[in-house]
Amino acid sequence: MSFRIPVGDTIDLFVAWLLEHAGFIFSWLDDRIYSWVMGVETLLLWIPFWLFVLGAAALAWKLAGRGLAVFTLLGFPLIYNLGLWDASVQTLSLIITAQLITIGFSVPLGILMAKNDVVNRIMRPVLDFMQTMPAFVYLIPAVMFFSLGRVPGVIATIIFATPPMMRLTALGIKQVPGDLIEAGQAFGSTTLQLLFKVELLHATPTILAGLNQSIMLALSMVVIAAMIGAGGLGSAVLRGVQRVQVGIGFESGLVVVILAIYLDRITQSLGPKLEKQRSE
Repeated sequence: MSFRIPVGDTIDLFVAWLLEHAGFIFSWLDDRIYSWVMGVETLLLWIPFWLFVLGAAALAWKLAGRGLAVFTLLGFPLIYNLGLWDASVQTLSLIITAQLITIGFSVPLGILMAKNDVVNRIMRPVLDFMQTMPAFVYLIPAVMFFSLGRVPGVIATIIFATPPMMRLTALGIKQVPGDLIEAGQAFGSTTLQLLFKVELLHATPTILAGLNQSIMLALSMVVIAAMIGAGGLGSAVLRGVQRVQVGIGFESGLVVVILAIYLDRITQSLGPKLEKQRSE
């Protein structure tokens, strides 16, 4: 075929236009996000390791039971012994920053999707696109807009981890029983009161399930983002691949698994806990 639709060229022109006319916005975002990431990392490193482990184990015992607490008391010291604690803290700081930003706009947009059919019809194909696009593709615009380092890693992680959070927020709001809403309206509740005291309360377990999936995706993306200088455990994985050192790759991969299991079990346990408290 002699004619080729210039999709790639159009995207390149659009990106160049954004960099020329909105570069100051990306510069401002770069500074803000970097300060947030470094603030979280500094706080986590300031906490003594033994106190961090005891606190994490206590939280695991409270939310998920004795098994996860024992796993924490064994797994986190192993991370420290392998010399990967600082890298793990860097990874956690990236995940925490990305998740806070993700929650900040995913939950409101998810609510809007549930309330407005037009927004829902617009956002569904956008979220489909975001979920099916290969993760490595997100690294390209992140680097173009924010250069190399931790900030593009956070941006790519936010984009990759947003769809499940937004979808499950919308699903949770839509699944609120109609009789609950009618009861709230009968007692004279305003729209905002219905949202915060009835709909969000009932949808919380589903929203937390979205948070769980979002965190798992964020963890996988943060590792991939090491290719653009995000640091953390992904750098150790990447170093093992580049040097064909199986031992380094296995150690860093094991640490990722430990963190993933801990974060997964903690977030999974939040939904049933809240459901139990609500039923009581």
